[in-house]
Amino acid sequence: MKILFIEWASYGNEDMKEAFLKEGHTLVSFPFFNKDARNDEKSVAQLPALIRREAPDAVFSFNYFPVVSNVCKRENIRYISWIYDSPYVMLYSYTAINPCNIIYVFDKDLYLEFHKAGIHTVHYLPMAANPNRLDAITESTRNPSGNGEFLYDVSFIGSLYTEKHNFFERMKNLSDYTKGYLDALIAAQMNVYGYNFIQETLSPIMSDLYHSLPIEPNPDGVETKEYLYAQYVINRKITGLERTALIREIAARHPFDLFTHDRSFQLPGLTNHGPVDNYREMPLVFKRSRINLNISLRSIRSGIPQRAFDIMGSGGFLLSNYQNDFLEFFVPGEDFDFYESQADLLHKIEYYLAHEEERLRIARNGHDRLAAAHTYRHRVREMLDHL
Repeated sequence: MKILFIEWASYGNEDMKEAFLKEGHTLVSFPFFNKDARNDEKSVAQLPALIRREAPDAVFSFNYFPVVSNVCKRENIRYISWIYDSPYVMLYSYTAINPCNIIYVFDKDLYLEFHKAGIHTVHYLPMAANPNRLDAITESTRNPSGNGEFLYDVSFIGSLYTEKHNFFERMKNLSDYTKGYLDALIAAQMNVYGYNFIQETLSPIMSDLYHSLPIEPNPDGVETKEYLYAQYVINRKITGLERTALIREIAARHPFDLFTHDRSFQLPGLTNHGPVDNYREMPLVFKRSRINLNISLRSIRSGIPQRAFDIMGSGGFLLSNYQNDFLEFFVPGEDFDFYESQADLLHKIEYYLAHEEERLRIARNGHDRLAAAHTYRHRVREMLDHL
């Protein structure tokens, strides 16, 4: 098949292009650099002519873009999109029901929301990794000897959501009732894994939230205000509080290595390395860490985050918060492990640091199970078999 690849600065571009080519398909790239991917028709002005000239069998992009969908609808060509961001408000565009669309989301609970609403253009497809590329990464600028020794006991790569520009900190002049309600809601959610109830509990304080920080649904979308405040404001705040609290407790007991954009975050027992390059440096951290943590963004309902696939694909040991989709593909205690509370996390860190052979065996199993069924080449086959 010939695939028109919508190319922007997305994660996984090179792995996905390689997968298409190794599966015997032809690629045509369309550069897509616009800042307003929802409404900027100028950004796709050249796309119809390219479709007519190249006559591809389908158009593909990471994440979903309404303007691309509308072009594909007019040109009568399939538009395959694979969403890896969460939350992703453009999924709630009216254009999502365009019959040209085949939209994949990595979160099964999110897929079920659309399925139950009778929207059949949205499908479930977990993320993937490229173990062949990851296996080949063996040199490290952090350890020039490249001897493969572990450098870190416990590590985490990701945002702390402590940036000054985050939405939650912009809310001012909230009533005492709303402040108390939010405090109680956040405290309750932080103790619950596997189910997020923030969005469904916001109606009593919505008017106050909106008055403090007005956020409007998009004109071409069906997202509610509750969705916007829950996913883009409160769940990010909860994730930040959760990640910093867990890191603080772990660092008090074990050396902890953090890789994040917020270089100001410091704790006793913690080394903040700053950010790492996703393509080459991040896999080296996964390989050199005895325990790699996944602390999922709270807006991800049941899905397996990309970070988890990259950890296992790199041959690293994965210890994650509970996410229901893991159990459909991987076996806890054999391919990875999960924790259900802060106390459980601290216990399992102690256990796996003391049981090296078991930890190494689990990491190997996770890598091999991923390589057998969860590569980008597997996902390309699944996508194109759907056409």
